[in-house]
Amino acid sequence: MLYHIYELNHAAVAPFRAAAEVGLWALRHPLNPFAETLPSKTLAAAFDVFETTTRRYGKPEFGLHETTIDGKPVPITERIVWERPFCKVIHFEREPSAMKGVAPQQKLLIVAPLSGHYATLLRGTVEAMLPYHEVYITDWVDARKVPLTEGSFDLDDYIDYVIEMCHALGPDLHLLAVCQPSVPVFAAVAVMHDNDDAYVPLSMTLMGGPIDTRESPTEVNNLATERGTEWYERHVITTVPWPHPGVMRRVYPGFVQLSGFMAMNLDRHMDAHWNYFDHMVEGDGDSAEKHREFYDEYLSVMDMTSEFYLQTVDEVFVKHSLPKGEFTHRGKTVRPDAITRTALMTVEGEKDDISGVGQTKAAHKLCKNLPASMKAHWEQPGVGHYGVFNGTRWKSEIAPRVREFMAAHAKR
Repeated sequence: MLYHIYELNHAAVAPFRAAAEVGLWALRHPLNPFAETLPSKTLAAAFDVFETTTRRYGKPEFGLHETTIDGKPVPITERIVWERPFCKVIHFEREPSAMKGVAPQQKLLIVAPLSGHYATLLRGTVEAMLPYHEVYITDWVDARKVPLTEGSFDLDDYIDYVIEMCHALGPDLHLLAVCQPSVPVFAAVAVMHDNDDAYVPLSMTLMGGPIDTRESPTEVNNLATERGTEWYERHVITTVPWPHPGVMRRVYPGFVQLSGFMAMNLDRHMDAHWNYFDHMVEGDGDSAEKHREFYDEYLSVMDMTSEFYLQTVDEVFVKHSLPKGEFTHRGKTVRPDAITRTALMTVEGEKDDISGVGQTKAAHKLCKNLPASMKAHWEQPGVGHYGVFNGTRWKSEIAPRVREFMAAHAKR
């Protein structure tokens, strides 16, 4: 019912949004003699804010067409190299002719979060690693676009996917998990070690992930603990309506998660849109464009299958199964102490309000049999959750440390 109400609201607003688009076009048309007057610019800015806040945002593009290696521009082509119903792996393939004379670089799989936003949220993460690695990324599929005939997808399937990806990309692989995938990636590596898998990755870097949410619990963690899994199943799980391909699939809708995140920082988002309005009235195009770029990405959301979402809430945030040694995969207990050949780096942000300080670092305590020489931790001062993997601090301070760690563990 929740999804149907959302769709009806979107349909009801559509005529007003269309009228706003027409009004915006007329007010800003170069032949309009009043276009540069204060009343016209104010009304146009109001129409713009209304249209952008009521629009349905599609999946963004990575838009990474070129990188620079050794001072030379190198063209980039996106190519899908692995595919399953709920995920694809994209390879950012550098033009072979432009790579002549460049020393071979190691493979890096960036595991993007399956938590409401598309993998393009990690555009800056990819961009910083492209000159130094052969980069791949998980491109999770919106659950509302996956027909019921493709079956279900839960946390066990997620772990299986990660293991399959490691097999597909080869043993000389580094993993970088951002936020949510820290738990399934960590579990997948433990399962591979426990099975004496020849394709265990060289290293894994976990960034801002909820390995042990009992450490410095945030508001997000406390809500999950207080409400319990049953509350989420009753209140936020709904079925995909027609005409989406995934009709009748039970999902946790992206728009619900987005509403929750925006409510946590409502004042900040309202101020940002008010400033956007002012920038357009004042003619500050650069500031307005930066606002649009951020919210075009932030407001693009995807659905998750109910079984994956509820299992994650239950195991990670309610039961704390992984740090307690009770986490299972396909009925078998996951043993982090089995990890002995994959180097581990953890990265946290000092001001992270999603994954508190210490939650990711807890992975080190679980890897009891991994030598200290194969472990590293970095807490970045002055950054929140988003700043751990994007922005100036990521590019100038965090990414170089991650690359250095991977280079130090480029061989067994």
